[in-house]
Amino acid sequence: MTTEIQTDLEQAVTQRRNFAIISHPDAGKTTLTEKLLLYGGAIHQAGAVKARRAQRKATSDWMEMEQQRGISITSTVLQFEYQDYQINLLDTPGHQDFSEDTYRTLAAADNAVMLIDAAKGLEPQTRKLFEVCKLRSLPIFTFVNKMDRPGREPLELLDEIEQELGLKTYAVNWPIGIGDRFKGVFDRRAQAIHLFERRAHGSQQAQERVITLGDPQIEEYLETELYYQLKEELELISELGGELDLEEVHAGLMTPVFFGSAMTNFGVQLFLEAFLDYALKPEGRNSSIGHIDPTYPDFTGFVFKLQANMDPKHRDRVAFVRVCTGKFEKDMTVNHARTGKVVRLSRPQKLFAQDRESIEVAYPGDVIGLNNPGVFAIGDTIYNGKKLEYEGIPCFSPELFAYLKNPNPSKFKQFQKGIQELREEGAVQIMYSVDDFKRDPILAAVGQLQFEVVQFRMLSEYGVETTLEALPYNLARWVAGGWEAIEKQDEFLIRLLLKIIGIVPFCYLKMSGIYSKSTKTIHNYS
Repeated sequence: MTTEIQTDLEQAVTQRRNFAIISHPDAGKTTLTEKLLLYGGAIHQAGAVKARRAQRKATSDWMEMEQQRGISITSTVLQFEYQDYQINLLDTPGHQDFSEDTYRTLAAADNAVMLIDAAKGLEPQTRKLFEVCKLRSLPIFTFVNKMDRPGREPLELLDEIEQELGLKTYAVNWPIGIGDRFKGVFDRRAQAIHLFERRAHGSQQAQERVITLGDPQIEEYLETELYYQLKEELELISELGGELDLEEVHAGLMTPVFFGSAMTNFGVQLFLEAFLDYALKPEGRNSSIGHIDPTYPDFTGFVFKLQANMDPKHRDRVAFVRVCTGKFEKDMTVNHARTGKVVRLSRPQKLFAQDRESIEVAYPGDVIGLNNPGVFAIGDTIYNGKKLEYEGIPCFSPELFAYLKNPNPSKFKQFQKGIQELREEGAVQIMYSVDDFKRDPILAAVGQLQFEVVQFRMLSEYGVETTLEALPYNLARWVAGGWEAIEKQDEFLIRLLLKIIGIVPFCYLKMSGIYSKSTKTIHNYS
């Protein structure tokens, strides 16, 4: 590799930051995403999760169902520049029914921002997603949101994080007041007080006044009681808390903590600037040929998400690819590790929620969109040079099963197309009974809301009304030994027993286009 190429890669990696936001539903994740885009200059006015008629919708919640219900149900990539950094923000669903989509997205992230409601503290879904981040040793940055509402004491929240998650904490800023008395934050990095002024709906950047801690004018702008309370609390956290250790942060052992309000924009810009300084740049990844650094000269990447109909007018299918090494260039040809085919990547796109624009180059840490004519699947590796494959992305075991029926025979083609494309996406798992008389697809999902999303999208994107017929199973497992093991047993008794205890073996169902009883092919899971 020439010195010029090496320098180009090193500089590009240094300038990139890639992160995902995780939280429990209603902690304010989409609102924080909007405000980061606002301060990053990617949008001029922040949208609302549940917008009034005169307000614009949230950028990241582009799907019609997301806008109607005010929740995030699909992961989104938002790319923008701030100062000298190229930022790839991976917005994830907060609802537990879409944990699998969040898990896939975290596989493409280098950092995680854990959003916490100041009144509720750590909530169940936050804890679950934290465990996923911990498994991958992701650096975790904590933003305590909704400080403008009645909430718990900041010290109590820090203690909860340390006791329940086993993370050391370091408060990068400190709130001045809580609820109606929340006036701003003290930035410990610059030793300055930032007092904010509220703006209508928080759609514009907050006006702020910056005052040094010892400034005699401070009592003109801040109540005496709040000022002395701030000084006492700062002395306390200085004595009890340790120093910020970036090595521990990058190892996932310490979390920098920020306080603010995404709705009113208090503390958002301070968080963004500190995060960019502290966050981990794109790192190397494990592959079939060992650990690969991002400055490895050959291009490599992997598919972590598929999405159909981001542009309903063109019925497109987009593969989200995390660039891991080397330099991606438009029209380059790559090898597809799973199939062994050579693929030309002729229409790469920069992603910004539903909006996209053509790009010429991309570097490690970037996420690009590629048109997917049925070639890519989740977890696929594409590469140039020496063959390699990155670690796969596992599927969650489904807990709910139902036949999806098409009551209108004239919509057969649209029904089949919708099922095929949603299966590729991984929105739900699609299976079929080995009974040839039962031809309706079986939806297998982690949560009930996934069924509702499939039905909604089948109607809105493919024009097909559907009905569901629930099945009496709540667990699916592969049978060790496959079909041969089953056929050696009394099949009727096994079916009866499994039905009684509510388990369906995957070898009684064939996954569309992958598993088939006729070919006797099946994966064995422990």
